[in-house]
Amino acid sequence: MTGPALQPPAAEADAGRAREWWRGAAIYQIYPRSFADSNGDGIGDLAGITAHLDHVASLGVDAIWLSPFFTSPMKDFGYDVADYRDVDPIFGTLDDFDALIARAHALGLRVIIDQVYSHTSDEHRWFATSRSDRTNPKQDWYVWADARPDGSPPNNWQSVFGGPAWTWDARRGQYYMHNFLSAQPQLNVHSRAVQDALLDVARFWLDRGVDGFRIDAINFAMGDPELRDNPPAPATNGVRTRPFDFQLHVNNQSHPDIPLFLERIRALTDSYDGRFTVAEVGGADAETEMKQFTQGAHRLNSAYGFNFLYAAALTPALVREAVEQWPDRPGMGWPSWAFENHDAPRALSRWSAPEHREDFARMKMLLLACLRGNIFLYQGEELGLTQVDIPFERLRDPEAIANWPLTLSRDGARTPMPWLEHAPQLGFSTAEPWLPLGPDHAALAVDRQEADAGSTLALTRRLLATRAASEALLVGDITILAATEALLVFERASPRQRLLCVFNFTDRSLEWRPEQADRWRVIEQVGLADQWRFGPYAAVVAEQIA
Repeated sequence: MTGPALQPPAAEADAGRAREWWRGAAIYQIYPRSFADSNGDGIGDLAGITAHLDHVASLGVDAIWLSPFFTSPMKDFGYDVADYRDVDPIFGTLDDFDALIARAHALGLRVIIDQVYSHTSDEHRWFATSRSDRTNPKQDWYVWADARPDGSPPNNWQSVFGGPAWTWDARRGQYYMHNFLSAQPQLNVHSRAVQDALLDVARFWLDRGVDGFRIDAINFAMGDPELRDNPPAPATNGVRTRPFDFQLHVNNQSHPDIPLFLERIRALTDSYDGRFTVAEVGGADAETEMKQFTQGAHRLNSAYGFNFLYAAALTPALVREAVEQWPDRPGMGWPSWAFENHDAPRALSRWSAPEHREDFARMKMLLLACLRGNIFLYQGEELGLTQVDIPFERLRDPEAIANWPLTLSRDGARTPMPWLEHAPQLGFSTAEPWLPLGPDHAALAVDRQEADAGSTLALTRRLLATRAASEALLVGDITILAATEALLVFERASPRQRLLCVFNFTDRSLEWRPEQADRWRVIEQVGLADQWRFGPYAAVVAEQIA
C-alpha cells in the first residue's frame, strides 16, 4: 500500500539538480504515547496523531518521525519490539496506520518510522525459538555464550541501564546478552539470516508507504564475536551513575562490519523512490561512527547525533565544534541536528534561566533553522515546552527508576502535548494521562498560542517558512566567522544567495557590525533592538544585496 506520490520542493542544490526532499528537511518527531489520545485511555495513539496532523503540517515541516508503535510489552515503551510487523493495540491497528499514512501524504508530509535492529523484546517469537535449545533454526539469532568456569557471565560488559549485560537462561544453559534491559536480548546482526529478516521487516513498511527510517542505536548492532572484555575508562571527576560508565565500549558495540549491513539497508531503500535513512548514534566516538555510517553514496543518507541533546549549555563553541565536523566535501555524509527528543531533557530547562526563557526560545529556534543539515523538532518544541519534574512514584522510565535520583528522568520530556488551555487534561485525553501534565503547560497550549501572533508557535512557523524559501539555508555551505563566549557569527552560502547569521548567546546587550553593513538586508530577526545592536538573546539573519 503506497500513498500518493509527493512532489519534491522547487529548491535546487548547488549542482543544479533537483534537491532530494530530505536534504535540508525539517522533520517533526512524534512520541505516540504522548501526542493525542483518541479513545480515552490516557495513552496517545495513531488515530490521535492522524486527527492532529493539520497542526503539524501548519508548521511547515517536511516529514514526521514516529517513535515506535509496534507490538511490545512496553518494558522500554516500544523500543522492546515483540512484533515488527504489527501495531500494538494501545496505539491502534494496521488500518489506523494506513489511515495515518494517507492523511500525512495528503497534507504533503512524509512519514519516517523507527526501526530497532540491535535488539528485540524477550517476548518476540524469534527469541522464544532461539532460547528453546541450542540446535533450533534460530539458535544463533541472538548473542549467547557459556558461563565462565565459576558460573559468572562470559565477560565484563555492562548494560546501559545498569548491571551486567548478561542474563542467565536455564533452558539453554547459557547467558544471553543485552545492551539495555534484560528484556531486550541482543540480536546477532553478524548473522546473514538475521540481516535478511530485518530487511524483510523494512520492506514490509516500505511497501506500506513509509518514506524512510530512523534506525535506533545502530552502533549497538554488532559487537566483538570473540566477546573480549572492555577496558576500564579513565578516571573522571564527574559522577558515574551506572557501571556502564566505568568502561570504554570498544568491544560490546561499534564493530567495523556495521557499515556493511547499512549498505544492504541503503540498497533496499534506494530500490524505492525518494526514501530516507538516518542513523541514531550516541557514545564517546559518535562523530567517527556517524561519518562511517553515512560515507559515500551507498550507506545511510544521514546520521543523528547527541551533540546538543545532553549538553548542559548551548554555547557558540559547542555549535562551532558540531558543525565543523561536517565539511562540505566529496564523500562526506549529511548531518542531522536536534536540540530535543524523547530521551533528553527539554532544552529550555537545560539552557536558559526562567526569566529569559521566552527570549532564549526564540534565539534557539532561529539557530536551529539556520544550521546546515536536516533539523529535527520534538513535539512541543514549537510551543516552548519545559521539562516536567516527575515525582518518583509516577516515574515510568526504567533507567530513571534504576538510578534514582542521579539519572534525570526521560519521562519529564515525554509528558502529554497541551492542546487546549481550558479543557480537561489540556485536550490530550478525557482520562488521566499516563504521565502527569506539566504544571506550566496550560499557558503554552496550542489553542492559546494560535491566538497570539507573537507566540513561539507563530515564530516557529515563520522561521521554518524562511528556511524552506532559502537555498542557502537548505543546502548551502556554512562558514563560522566568530564563536566567542557571547557571540556566534556564520555565513550560509549557495551560488545564488549569501546569508549572514548572528546570535547573541548572553542576557546582556551587545553590538556587532559587519564590514560594509549597508550591503546586508535583514530578512529575519528575533529580539533585535536596532539593526546591529543586539538585545539579550537576540539574533539576525541578513542577505547580501550587492
